[in-house]
Amino acid sequence: MSNQTASITTGQIGFLGAGSIVEAMLSGILKKGLTAADRIFVTNRNNAERLEKLTDAYGVNATTDKLAVARASDILILAIKPKDAGEALLELRGTISPNQLIISVIAGVPTSLIGEWLGVDCPIIRTMPNTSSAVGLSATGLSANAFVRPEQLALATRLFEAIGTVHEVAEEELDIITGLSGSGPAYIYYLVEAMMGAGATAGLDREMARQLTLQTVIGAAHMLLETRAEPALLRRQVTSPGGTTQAGLEVLESYRFQEAVTAAILRATERAREMGAQYR
Repeated sequence: MSNQTASITTGQIGFLGAGSIVEAMLSGILKKGLTAADRIFVTNRNNAERLEKLTDAYGVNATTDKLAVARASDILILAIKPKDAGEALLELRGTISPNQLIISVIAGVPTSLIGEWLGVDCPIIRTMPNTSSAVGLSATGLSANAFVRPEQLALATRLFEAIGTVHEVAEEELDIITGLSGSGPAYIYYLVEAMMGAGATAGLDREMARQLTLQTVIGAAHMLLETRAEPALLRRQVTSPGGTTQAGLEVLESYRFQEAVTAAILRATERAREMGAQYR
């Protein structure tokens, strides 16, 4: 293990929760060599089968004793459902020290309330990754409270870079990130569903329609990334006057496509704020 890797992984990492985001993080962290599997502990409420699966797949330690994990972890990652957060974190009162780094992937719950539930002033970093973390391509928003030291912020950034890109933002912007990139994969999947279905309806074999649709989405994303051109410019470049693309875009415009996408993201953002408000 390199000195750089050792310097960011001293101590134990504990995961409170064992869902898909946790598995994605375990995979990314271990593939990048950010720590050893025997330094990672995972716990959940009562799903022993899930814990056993993670132990078998990644060689990490699993236990149902969440208090022991909380006490021993230098970095404690909270990956529980929002509805369970209050009860679970109140149970940790008295186990968290001011030196422990708490990282939350709990949607909608502010760092101030996490600190209140834990009953201690400690460094807390709130994040919002998305489900593309499962393939190492998450877009993660990250925000730190006033107790987080620069080296802790850098460490958290490295952890989430193991599953994609990381963008530090103000905490109030995390709700927007939830609506845009947190929920965003579902919007893309919805578009892909429609494109695949249209191809099949027009007469293509469904698997062929799937392959063509996915490559089209991948190619468009790479064009945006590599050329750094504005999407409107690329759209105009592929739209010949009176051509097929223009005909298709006119139909999308008649259905107010862009307005619908904007409304979806704003509504998801609003819902994230609503979810957070119920805890404040």
